[in-house]
Amino acid sequence: MRFIVVDGLDGAGKDTHARLIKQRYEVMGENVILRSHPETDNKYGRKAKKALLEGGKINHIKASLYYALDVIHSIRRYYGKADTFIVVRYLMGVAYLPFPIAKILYKFFATFLPTSQYMFFLDAQPEECLRRLKSRERREMFETLDSLIKVRKKALALAKNWHIIDANNSIEETHAIIDSILDKLDGKNEHEK
Repeated sequence: MRFIVVDGLDGAGKDTHARLIKQRYEVMGENVILRSHPETDNKYGRKAKKALLEGGKINHIKASLYYALDVIHSIRRYYGKADTFIVVRYLMGVAYLPFPIAKILYKFFATFLPTSQYMFFLDAQPEECLRRLKSRERREMFETLDSLIKVRKKALALAKNWHIIDANNSIEETHAIIDSILDKLDGKNEHEK
């Protein structure tokens, strides 16, 4: 089973690229499951989304807690159930917390939750992310320039073994880089079988 993670700031293009990755493997005849957190098909995801839209310190804590439970729910329910399992918004959710706590939780979750060679962090400049988010009807609590700058810095410090992808370019240019990495990883894994 191939386990792919697509993470990054809000507005970096995570869902767009996850859908393109899904199409790539479906065209190959694979069974693919895609989960994009927070999901609305369970109470944890719905509560996380609600807290993100309301803002404030209490909702910051609620959003973090429910987000983590939503991710764990997805892993427990879907991991190992398809040829390819793609998760959008995964371990980097901890980057929304103060860095000392984020670092500890990242290590904890990376120890107990699945990881793989297929982990992508889409790195777009915070200003570019905000430009892309302008069309959203309602913004979440972390979708401000100051917040995006802080989260990006923490996420990049945590993403040491990830594929860091420059997501400031067009969808086509960015996805060509992702496809190239997927080609190499898939080829490497084929040789190891």
